[in-house]
Amino acid sequence: MTEARRPTRWEEQVRANPDHSRWYVERFRQMAARGADLAGEARMVDAMVPRGSRVLDAGCGPGRVGAELAARGHTVVGVDVDPVLVAAAQEDHPGATWLVGDLAELDLPARDVAEGFDVVVCAGNVLTFLAPGTEVEVLRRLRAHLRPGGRAVIGFGAGRGLGFDAFFTHARSAGLTLDVALSTWDLRPFDEGSDFLVAVLSAG
Repeated sequence: MTEARRPTRWEEQVRANPDHSRWYVERFRQMAARGADLAGEARMVDAMVPRGSRVLDAGCGPGRVGAELAARGHTVVGVDVDPVLVAAAQEDHPGATWLVGDLAELDLPARDVAEGFDVVVCAGNVLTFLAPGTEVEVLRRLRAHLRPGGRAVIGFGAGRGLGFDAFFTHARSAGLTLDVALSTWDLRPFDEGSDFLVAVLSAG
């Protein structure tokens, strides 16, 4: 008998408030309509890889980051556990591939996405919305989807249940090496007073 999948913190939040996903989608649609700059994460990732690279948007939500990278000429596959968010990504951003799935069970070759990725981006505090205790497994699976020489870029804020030191430990356990630690997506340095982390990691 297989063990039941643990719901993510995001799914628990949606269970408590069934309108949360739709609110989240509309929030970003309205921000985009107002001309807000929503491409900061994508600009950084775009600068890291050649044009036409393969990008995995892990925890893609309604497609904000992956869509910008697709518009910049990359091949993008986005995965998110929330079908409402994925449906919004498919509707608003048809230039990429959007799939429903739990990152703790990520196995894209089993879903006919056989090639690896030059970069994995995990923005929007995704790491803090995972099912408790699955962080290392998620990081292992992200690492397994990287091509040789590929990198993972993960960003999340403090005070969300996952400390930065714990994350660094999890990353090492998953076989990832920290290349660069930043405090913002516009490349400001990370220090002990930072309240946000953008970690660039490679397979160790």
